[in-house]
Amino acid sequence: MRGGLRVLRAGPGATIQDGGRHGYLRYGVTPAGPMDWVAIRTANSALGNDRAAAVEISVGGLEVICEGAPLALAFAGGPFLWRRDGVLLPQAARLLLEPGKTLAARAGESGAFAYLAVEGGFDTPVTMGSRATHVRSAMGGIEGRMLRAGDVLPAAASAERPDATSFEATIDAPWLAREPDPFRVVLGPQDDYFTVATLSAFFGGQFTLTPLADRMAYRFDGPDIAHARGYDIVSDAIALGAIQIAGDKKPLVLMADRQPTGGYPKLGHVVRADVGRLAQMRPGETCGFRAVSVAEARAALLAREDEIATTQQRLRPLRREFTSESLFEANLIGGVVDPVGSDQTEGEFKGKF
Repeated sequence: MRGGLRVLRAGPGATIQDGGRHGYLRYGVTPAGPMDWVAIRTANSALGNDRAAAVEISVGGLEVICEGAPLALAFAGGPFLWRRDGVLLPQAARLLLEPGKTLAARAGESGAFAYLAVEGGFDTPVTMGSRATHVRSAMGGIEGRMLRAGDVLPAAASAERPDATSFEATIDAPWLAREPDPFRVVLGPQDDYFTVATLSAFFGGQFTLTPLADRMAYRFDGPDIAHARGYDIVSDAIALGAIQIAGDKKPLVLMADRQPTGGYPKLGHVVRADVGRLAQMRPGETCGFRAVSVAEARAALLAREDEIATTQQRLRPLRREFTSESLFEANLIGGVVDPVGSDQTEGEFKGKF
């Protein structure tokens, strides 16, 4: 019997995503896929999945209940608050969810996206080789839309029920931390539309993410980025992380649901290794940018891939939250306590997991 998840509550922005819908850009079909590719890959890697479909959760949160059979799950991403049947969990973990048990994610003080994966992936419909949801074109996922209460997400395959004690683990993934470093940028292909002084202003300035930010693009406010040769070009392809400068002279970074082509000059591209970290920004947060070479961008990507590949080796035994139930289970005679018990608060969980 296959297990699955029924959605009890889904905030705006919760969708099914996988690695994306590739090979159709020439026909005007955007790849979609995850906003934070590093986080979804980490959650899938903890389960041994190969880029399977998972749930992308935005700041609106998500609550699901397990149905049918136990499910092996993993989650990772921004510092969201996760709870199983009300009991607080680490920010990134692998666990077993029994039928009738709930799992809820709520946005924390920072971070914009988190990912919930199931062993084998979710068995939602495949459209043009992908399960990724692109809401603007009503393609993929569940009827091409955001998730809502009542949706059922079946697991792709039935797996042998693992032993919870040995299976459940915290994912020790330091690469998910949001360093305050500037986002690395490779110049081009239209950097010649900007003067040296303008480029210096861009790389030396601080920019604030505006509320005009979604899966298609993040618009930033900050120093004006003036054009030297106008702001109209013959439309060409848009890649992930492209930094367009339109007539308002403000940077627009193109994200997962970007349009296939665009007619504004592109100063450069945020390197792929940093796109996930940028995606985790919230409106009102500030950042800077730093120019790097193609060789540096490639090295950064390979280093990130190497980090994700160590996910299985970085699993640590899951520690329980200290509750009245665990108190009754613990051995308190003679001052001896259950070694896996914990009296940590939410704040302590944030600092230790």
